[in-house]
Amino acid sequence: MERIISLSDYDLDYTSFQDSFKDLAKLAAKVAGTEISLINLIDSFTQWTITNHGLDIEQMPREESVCQYTIARRDDHFEVRDLKADERFKDKFYVADEPSLRYYYGIPLKTNEGHNLGALCMLDKDLKTLSPEKIELLKIIADEIVNRLNAHRLINGLKTKLHEANETKKKVAHDIRGPLGGIIGLAQVISEQGHENEIEEVLEFIDLIQRSGRSLLELADEILTADKRAQRDLKADEFNLVVFKDKLEKLYTPQAINKKITFTVNTSVNSSTIPFAKNKLLQITGNLISNAIKFTPVNGKVTVDLSLKIEETQNLLQINVTDTGVGLSQEAIDTILSGKAQSTGGTSGEQGYGFGLALVKHLVDSLKGTMHIYSQQGSGANFEIVLPQEQ
Repeated sequence: MERIISLSDYDLDYTSFQDSFKDLAKLAAKVAGTEISLINLIDSFTQWTITNHGLDIEQMPREESVCQYTIARRDDHFEVRDLKADERFKDKFYVADEPSLRYYYGIPLKTNEGHNLGALCMLDKDLKTLSPEKIELLKIIADEIVNRLNAHRLINGLKTKLHEANETKKKVAHDIRGPLGGIIGLAQVISEQGHENEIEEVLEFIDLIQRSGRSLLELADEILTADKRAQRDLKADEFNLVVFKDKLEKLYTPQAINKKITFTVNTSVNSSTIPFAKNKLLQITGNLISNAIKFTPVNGKVTVDLSLKIEETQNLLQINVTDTGVGLSQEAIDTILSGKAQSTGGTSGEQGYGFGLALVKHLVDSLKGTMHIYSQQGSGANFEIVLPQEQ
C-alpha cells in the first residue's frame, strides 16, 4: 500500500512522458544490446509503459507483466534468461505469439524511501548475457529515470505554489480596491474643504494622494483583468471536463476493448470548459475504472459520468463510475469505505492486489471529498465520488 501511495504522490499522467524519457529508453537498449527497452510504472491494476523503444506498447494488465516480479523483489534486478522455458511466462501473449520474446532483464525504479515505482526493462527475441559493466550502466540509467520523475514532481509542486501565489495576488488586488476607493473619496472631501480654507500646502498634498490613489486603483483593475484573462486557459495543474474525458478514454479504452466491454465517458454540457484542480483525479478515477472492468463480465458495460456543480462558495466535481458487473454485498461496501478492502479475483480470472479501492478511499479522504457505493450482488455497482473545488 505504501508503494502505491508513493506512486500516486507523483500524480502522473502516464500518456505525457514519451518524449521526456525516449532518450533514456534508447540508451538502455544500446547499452544492453537488446532490441527492446521499456520504462514501466505499475499501479494497482495496470503496467503503464510511459516510454518504449523497439516495441509499440502502452499498457498491459499488471498480472500479465514480467516487471511485477521485478518490483516485488528486494534484489537490484530480475533476470529471466529464457521466457519460453519459464512456467510463469511461457504462455504469455508476448512470448507465445509475436514478438516471441525470450530474454528479460529488469531493474526496479526505486525511490529514496525504498519504494519500487516500476522498472526499466530490456527485452530481446534472442537469448542474451549482460556483462557486469553493462549492468552498472543500466543501473545508472534507472537512477536517472527516478531523478527525472522527482524533477517532474518538484516542477509540478512549484507550478502549484505559483498558482497559489497568483490567487493571493488576485485576492490582494481585489481587497485593496475598497480601501483605496474610500481614501480617494475622503481626499476629495478634504480637498473641497481645503479650497474654502485656502490652505495651498494641504491642497497640493491631498491632490497627490488622489492621483496616487487613482494609480493604485487602476493597477488593481489591471491585475484583476489579467487574472480573468488568464483563467480562460487551463493551467498546468488543471483539467476541465472535456480534457478529463479525453484522458480517461485514451488511458482505459484499451483495457475495456481487451475484455470486450463497452466503455463510455459522459460529461455535463453546461460546465464542460470550467477549470478545476487535476490533483489525483487520474489516480482516483483510473483505479475505479480498472476495478469496474475487472469485475464486469465480457460484453458488459462500464460508464463514467463526470459533472461539475457550481455553488456559491465552491464547485463540486462529481465522478460516477457504474458497471454491470457482479455487484457488492453491504458487508463488502462497508469494508471498502473503512479503507480495508481486500482483493478478489476478477470475472475473467484477473489477479487482484488488494490496494485499488483502498487507495481510492485514501486519496478521496486526503482531498476532503466523499465516496458512496450503491450496489447489490449480481446487479452491478455505482461508485460516486464528490470532490470540492475552488471556484
